[in-house]
Amino acid sequence: MELIGLETLLLVLAISCLFIYSTWDKLYRKRNLPPGPTPLPLIGNLLKIKRGEMVKSLIEMGAQYGPVYTIYFAHRPVIVINGYKAVKEALIDQGEEFSGRGKMPSVDKIFDGFGVVFSNGERWRQLRRFSLSTLRNFGMGKRSIEERIQEEAQCLVEEVRNYKQKPTDPRNILAQAVSNVICSIVFGNRFEYEDMKFLKLLNLFNESFLLLSSTWGQLQEIIPTVMDHIPGPHQRINPIIETLLEFVSERVKMNQATVDPSSPRDYIDCFITKMQQENKDATSEFNMKNLLMTVLNLFFAGTETVGTTLRHGFLIILKYPEIQDKLHKEIDCVIGHNRSPNVEDRSKMPYMDAVIHEIQRFSDVIPINVPHTVIRDTTFRGFTIPKGTDVFPLLCSVLRDPSQFTTPDKFNPGHFLDESGCFKKNDAFMPFSTGKRICLGEGLALMELFLFLTTILQNYTLTSETQFTENDIAPRMTGFANVPINYEMTFKPRVV
Repeated sequence: MELIGLETLLLVLAISCLFIYSTWDKLYRKRNLPPGPTPLPLIGNLLKIKRGEMVKSLIEMGAQYGPVYTIYFAHRPVIVINGYKAVKEALIDQGEEFSGRGKMPSVDKIFDGFGVVFSNGERWRQLRRFSLSTLRNFGMGKRSIEERIQEEAQCLVEEVRNYKQKPTDPRNILAQAVSNVICSIVFGNRFEYEDMKFLKLLNLFNESFLLLSSTWGQLQEIIPTVMDHIPGPHQRINPIIETLLEFVSERVKMNQATVDPSSPRDYIDCFITKMQQENKDATSEFNMKNLLMTVLNLFFAGTETVGTTLRHGFLIILKYPEIQDKLHKEIDCVIGHNRSPNVEDRSKMPYMDAVIHEIQRFSDVIPINVPHTVIRDTTFRGFTIPKGTDVFPLLCSVLRDPSQFTTPDKFNPGHFLDESGCFKKNDAFMPFSTGKRICLGEGLALMELFLFLTTILQNYTLTSETQFTENDIAPRMTGFANVPINYEMTFKPRVV
């Protein structure tokens, strides 16, 4: 009797699951969403995502379902857009409709729609407009910020000299150098390389980057309600962000005590002054929460993405010594060794420019892009995307689009050189995304990459005892960010 009862229970469960699946399938098909795998109740399309390989899985599904398809994260539909033409059509041709910021469950509990990166609507417009203006006033894209980067690049050269050609992991020193540039704008000062408190913060940045990209972080994005109740490394993400916010809060309090509205020292001073000016305006978004979240946004983005790109770049240069030889020759010819590189040199150094662009394309630091959402009901390529639906415009699919790059999975500076060896632009170069949500710091990042890499190669030859393979330099293509392998290298002073 017990066996018959168990069989009956299993039969009822099976019939119930088939009924739910059939009902969901019919509802799903009627919504005129882009095609995609039919979701299962509760877990959506989780089983379509290979363990720890969300990016690769999304790319593979694009090959099956086309440039625009729907995937379900639990009960939540997400529209995935892949390939240069489709992403351009969405983010540029229909840029206003796709300008919203989508959900990112791993961090949404902390940011809660505040700060320039994770906000929407009027809040986002006010914060972005103010941030762009303030960053420009503090020299972004101008001579003054170029001089700050040049000074920091020389500090980096001197710090490397202290290593006395010992093998070292470049992660910390690159993060410190890059972070000092954005810190000089946001906080009004740089930090010494020996500052252990500052280094600890940068290590937290790196840890959060790794956690967001891990299998646990990917599951947090796909089935957040379930993962919120499961112990694991992903539970460290929010405490890390809270620790970083505490540091930002301390800096803001220091500024509040000494701010002079007539002579702002940094971004924080400007924001505090704006808060004071608009404290009686009920529509103003200049408040303490937006200040803290925006400063953390700028601090994080201005540190981790450029630092990670340089680490990829050093690794690639170690793999291809012939590329390093050509870079050295171009540096010697254009700049020599009696002065520091400057931004004007870039137009005379097409090979360096091409290598830097190819490092960014190939390393593909943020492959999925930060999620977007449509701000109104939108028709896209004949499909209907309801207002508030999240959208993943896959940057990796643009940067590796075979219609735009001849050898998309190989490192090839020729992607950005014409037949005469002159630098060649490519509209599919979108490591900073594109459209209305394009990265605020694009100009600053490009300036940093050129000046830091050129200054290091002007003074050093990069070597390693390890013989790196193409697999070693290839981006992992797993989750939120592509982080390079850990490696050690030696900075060998150049004899010229």
